[in-house]
Amino acid sequence: QMVDLKGQYAGIKDVVNPSIQEVIENTAFINGPKVKDFQKNLEAYLGVKDVIPCANGTDALQIAMMGLGLKPGDEVITADFTFAATVEVIAILQLTTVLVDVNEDDFNINIEAIRKAITPKTKAIVPVHLFGQCANMEAIMEIAKEHNLFVIEDNAQAIGANYTYSNGTKVKAGTIGHVGATSFFPSKNLGGYGDGGAIFTNDDELAHTIRGIVNHGMYERYHHDVVGVNSRLDSIQAAVLDAKLPHLNDYNTSRRNAAKKYNAAFKGIESITTPKTVNGCDGICDTCDCHVFHQYTLRIKGVDRDALAKHLNEKGIPCGVYYPIPLHRQKAYLDERYNESDFPVTNQLVKDVISLPMHTELDDEQIEFITSTIIKFING
Repeated sequence: QMVDLKGQYAGIKDVVNPSIQEVIENTAFINGPKVKDFQKNLEAYLGVKDVIPCANGTDALQIAMMGLGLKPGDEVITADFTFAATVEVIAILQLTTVLVDVNEDDFNINIEAIRKAITPKTKAIVPVHLFGQCANMEAIMEIAKEHNLFVIEDNAQAIGANYTYSNGTKVKAGTIGHVGATSFFPSKNLGGYGDGGAIFTNDDELAHTIRGIVNHGMYERYHHDVVGVNSRLDSIQAAVLDAKLPHLNDYNTSRRNAAKKYNAAFKGIESITTPKTVNGCDGICDTCDCHVFHQYTLRIKGVDRDALAKHLNEKGIPCGVYYPIPLHRQKAYLDERYNESDFPVTNQLVKDVISLPMHTELDDEQIEFITSTIIKFING
């Protein structure tokens, strides 16, 4: 399986089941005690002052932008190589999306491309921490400070990852920018049993604004002080997430261990490029905590990637192509401002990438079967 949620559930059902039953019995289904408990525990885990739970990760991004007061026409710079939710909310709010290319090695937003894209209308940067590791946040925050821009971290794929500054200081992904947003979709590293999301910030004033926005703009019942939406994390999802949160570090360690085994199996195969970590490790070093491997994504060269995907599926091995079409070519987001020459890396990645099963329950036998099947196909 790409994600073995059944296997993961089997290991925690003795905690999850009573937590869900408690919510059902006390009938506090919206904003109940479980939501408050999860919020406080996630704040402690992340080392952030304010966590505001919401209904899903897409809402989290939209609400973060609403909370910052971005206005129609404001330009928001983000990566071309990512899921559409990032630009979807920019379009919904009638902001102007500015797509830029990504790095060839870690697939994250390219710093020089950000610099070139800044105009007097630029108001925010949205780095996406793709596949489980942070973009170059130290450089991004320097650019933001220089140009008086907001930074909104799309942390849907990297919860639990650490970012290490040049001075050695470590902080959790999603807590570095002015505001961070994440998703608790079931397949995420910290996933619920339905939709869910959260917004993070160390700015108490911004947190107050966002708390009103998620609840119809209300701080007091029937008093609507700001324009809001209906986006609340339900108590059953909070119960599940709070039960899983103490296991998150172990889950991420399991993913890193699986990545090490994948890397070892593919070492020396010229047509396969294994994932690179932001600290420059060739493999995944024992002390590395910068990558939480939401996806384990290879680049395939000199081999028909789509034929390989078909072969894997025929052998009962699921795989995914994240993402087959760059955002600048998506029908909903076509714009004459974009030139294909602006996106050389993204345009190549969509032809090369393939993601393999990655989850907490992967065992050696499964990894050996997956890797040997790929190697046999490549070797003909």
